[in-house]
Amino acid sequence: LAVGGRVDFQEAISWFIGVFDGSSSSSSAAGGVSLAEVYELWVRVRGRVIAPALQVAVWACMVMSVMLVVEALYNCVVSLGVKAVGWRPEWRFKWEPLAGDDEEKGGAHYPMVLVQIPMYNELEVYKLSIGAACELQWPKDRIIVQVLDDSTDPFIKNLVELECESWAVKGLNIKYATRSSRKGFKAGALKKGMECDYAKQCEYVAIFDADFQPEPDFLLRTVPFFVHNPEVALVQARWSFG
Repeated sequence: LAVGGRVDFQEAISWFIGVFDGSSSSSSAAGGVSLAEVYELWVRVRGRVIAPALQVAVWACMVMSVMLVVEALYNCVVSLGVKAVGWRPEWRFKWEPLAGDDEEKGGAHYPMVLVQIPMYNELEVYKLSIGAACELQWPKDRIIVQVLDDSTDPFIKNLVELECESWAVKGLNIKYATRSSRKGFKAGALKKGMECDYAKQCEYVAIFDADFQPEPDFLLRTVPFFVHNPEVALVQARWSFG
C-alpha cells in the first residue's frame, strides 16, 4: 500500500473494499478508484462499523436513562413515605440537647467548632453568609469562623476582609484566610484551611457555601448527633431556597 514511503490512495481504497468483500487482495482495477467505489466503501464502513457503534451507544444511553428514572421514582417514594409517617433522625440516632441553657456564658461542655466558608468573588452574598455564620447560637469561646477567600477581584477581596474585621471587633473569633493559588478551587481552600493550627484544635467542622445562610440554631440541632452517636461522622442538613 506504500509507494516510496507514502500511502497510495487507490491501493488503500482497493484494500479496504477487499476487506469488506472478504478478500485480502489489494489489487486495484485498471484506471484507478472511481468515486462510486469510494462511496461504496463509505456505505460499507457506515453500515458495518459506525452504525453498530452508535447502536451500542444508544442502548447504553437508554439503560442509563432507565436507571435515572428508577432512582428518581425511588427517591420520590422514600421522600413521600418519610413525610407521611413524620420520620425524624431522632428515631434512629440518639439526640439530646447539650448541657447548659445559656450558651452566651460559655462552657467547656460545648465542643470546639470550626465554621468554614469558602468564597470566590461573592460580592452579592458575602455579607449575608458571614453574618449568618457569626450569629450562630454557640458559646463565643467555642467557635471559630474561618472565611477562606479565593477572590481574584481586589475590590471584593478588600470588602470581605473588612467584613471579617468588623465582626472581629464585635468579639467574634473570625479568621480571614487567603492563599497564593486556587489549586483545587473551593475544595482545595477547605483543605488548606484545615492546615491552620487553630483548626486542629476544633473537634467538629461545619461547612457552608458562600450563598448559604444557616439558621441560628443550626449547631445546637446538629452537633448533638455527633456527641451522642460516636459512629456518626457526617450530618447533612436539608436546605431550601429563601
